[in-house]
Amino acid sequence: MKIGVIGAGTMGIGIAQVAAQNNNQVVLIDTNQEVLNKAQKGLENILSKLVEKQKISEFQKVETLNNISFTSDYSELNEASLVIEAIIENLTVKHTVFSQIESVVSNDCIIASNTSSLSIASIGSVLKNANRVVGIHFFNPAPLMALVEIIPSVQTSSEVLQKSKAIIDSWGKKAVIVKDTPGFIVNRVARPFYGEALRIYEEGIADFATIDWAMTEFGGFKMGPFTLMDYIGNDINYTVTETVFEAFYYDPRFKPSFTQKRHKEAGYYGRKSGKGYYDYSEDISQPIPNKDRNIGRYIFERILVMLINEAFDALYMNVASKEDIDIAMQFGVNYPKGLLVWAEELGLDVVLQKLNSLFDLFGEDRYRPNPLLKRLVSIKSTSVTKAEMETF
Repeated sequence: MKIGVIGAGTMGIGIAQVAAQNNNQVVLIDTNQEVLNKAQKGLENILSKLVEKQKISEFQKVETLNNISFTSDYSELNEASLVIEAIIENLTVKHTVFSQIESVVSNDCIIASNTSSLSIASIGSVLKNANRVVGIHFFNPAPLMALVEIIPSVQTSSEVLQKSKAIIDSWGKKAVIVKDTPGFIVNRVARPFYGEALRIYEEGIADFATIDWAMTEFGGFKMGPFTLMDYIGNDINYTVTETVFEAFYYDPRFKPSFTQKRHKEAGYYGRKSGKGYYDYSEDISQPIPNKDRNIGRYIFERILVMLINEAFDALYMNVASKEDIDIAMQFGVNYPKGLLVWAEELGLDVVLQKLNSLFDLFGEDRYRPNPLLKRLVSIKSTSVTKAEMETF
């Protein structure tokens, strides 16, 4: 199968690597020859390191490189079965690129976007045959991250959706199907991990280090929210939050934080700038958390129930299935377990009680419990069968 990838940046080269390592012929297109050259050298270095670590053989390295052609010529896509766009998050630019792709590919070719924030329906609106458009959202780095969100738009045909999922499944990825809504699954459900941590800090309950400690100590998360935001980049994380907030018509659940905005404005992006919530300069000791277990458990449980509430909202609004929501959070952001499974382990009534307490205390819509969660707790308190519960 021939696969086209548009954009030779980090995501584009990662997607090309995945496709090539699965024995596909890949055409990687970028209009900037310097970027193409850099991508080719970068991929050679990545594969060489994999050989050194004995992750792949020298033969596999050579075969992968031979499977990819680097070009600026869109006509090379004429025999592609699938083209994945992985360029700047700008709708006008994407419209131009999608029109260009459609002008050279066959009528049967699937045209996909790797967008993490834009509407698939909007992106595909410029196509003459919009039922071939679909979102195929990889996570960075694409070769290592198992999750891929597949997003059909209102125009996408069921055949295109099925074919797209089959291709991604064949590449050994965890493919989940997601409604075309802002943030899809991961960037929507994960907002409280950052937002509620920032809120707890702004309330003066704990500093960055203590909040991070609480989430790793009690929740088993690999990174606390402030360490993770510094890793992602506060510029990127804040922009995603702002985008989701606007896309949801300013729903207070997604309200950005002034603390993060000020860090972005100051250029405190995190590791890449040398300073974020933490100072990454040489010889600087990181702050020591307050390991009061009562405070730590309060922080962990408050953030967790907010995450669970958001997962329930995604389920309630039919963004994805229960199984796909949990798979997405485990394999997209490395959560210790799926949030909906976690809710059942903690007890739905306990989750609801904690959310009600927050809602009563603050009186803000960001803490309103999801109707599905409330309904399930209400049903559970009556004598119904498991089968009846599972209908919700």
